[in-house]
Amino acid sequence: MSVDARADGGLAVTSPVPESEAELAFEGALRPTSLAEFVGQTKVRGQLELLLQAASIQNRTPDHILLAGPPGLGKTTLAMIVSHESGRPLRMSSGPAIQHAGDLAAVLSSLVAGEVLFIDEIHRMARSAEEMLYLAMEDFRIDIMVGKGAGATTVPLELAPFTLVGATTRSGLLPNPLRDRFGFTAHLEFYADAELEQVLIRAADLLNLDISSEALREISGRCRGTPRIANRLLRRVRDYALVHGGRADLAAVHSALDLYEVDELGLDRIDRAVVNIILTRFHGGPVGLNTLAASVGEEAETIESVVEPFLVRIGLLTRTPRGRVATRSAWQHFGLAEPE
Repeated sequence: MSVDARADGGLAVTSPVPESEAELAFEGALRPTSLAEFVGQTKVRGQLELLLQAASIQNRTPDHILLAGPPGLGKTTLAMIVSHESGRPLRMSSGPAIQHAGDLAAVLSSLVAGEVLFIDEIHRMARSAEEMLYLAMEDFRIDIMVGKGAGATTVPLELAPFTLVGATTRSGLLPNPLRDRFGFTAHLEFYADAELEQVLIRAADLLNLDISSEALREISGRCRGTPRIANRLLRRVRDYALVHGGRADLAAVHSALDLYEVDELGLDRIDRAVVNIILTRFHGGPVGLNTLAASVGEEAETIESVVEPFLVRIGLLTRTPRGRVATRSAWQHFGLAEPE
């Protein structure tokens, strides 16, 4: 909000200055709109392309699609691409927002023919809504209960054919009857550094950011194989170069990411805290999850679902029946001597 002088000598309060056109263009163009623009996930892209082309040739709605994988790999973007490539409208919702069968019935009954329904975190839907979805996915029909007690009756409601695109970060929590009703299940994998460089090059072009190839390579090695993190780190490097009046080179990347506590392996503050406590306080482990969470001051669920998967994937931590144990690579990364 800004304050300007009026002609009569008073003060006028004006509305906040809107974002620059470049920023708005970046936000709008960040997500690819076609499979050709989508970087990475080569197998999934090929499978989706075949599925959508076959549906187009047969002039029918595409099969239901389940997108499974860690956060930030492009599940929402792929759902938008399915809508765009098939020329169908898109309806977006989420599992936590559907807590009753009536919530799902309201959404399904309002769909138009061929519409794509995207449900993010579909494993968090209410059980009653999941059971209603079984019939809707197979027969495009739902049963509505009218009345109560002995006079209650079931009224079938026909639905327009639609395509359900579900996204989940924990596919193991989906009940088998629901998982089996998807015509295609895509498992998204973490990105390689070369693929992340392509993501960063595209984002840098959208930002009109002059950045060296060495700087892009350094960022790609610190973003945990996740495009969402890559784009976020790139914007922080852009901010650092803008504030300090320099070019976004390798030195700027080191300074910016050191400021935001992202080390050369992509570990952030909480990652280092978890590993450091295991090394120093528990002599490398094993240590139980609840004890570890209490020592770090974080929720056990956060440690288990956010921190541990990355630490295990890069080989700094292992899970054993007795608890979490630091590996030799962890001792070496933190510059500590491994005990005998």
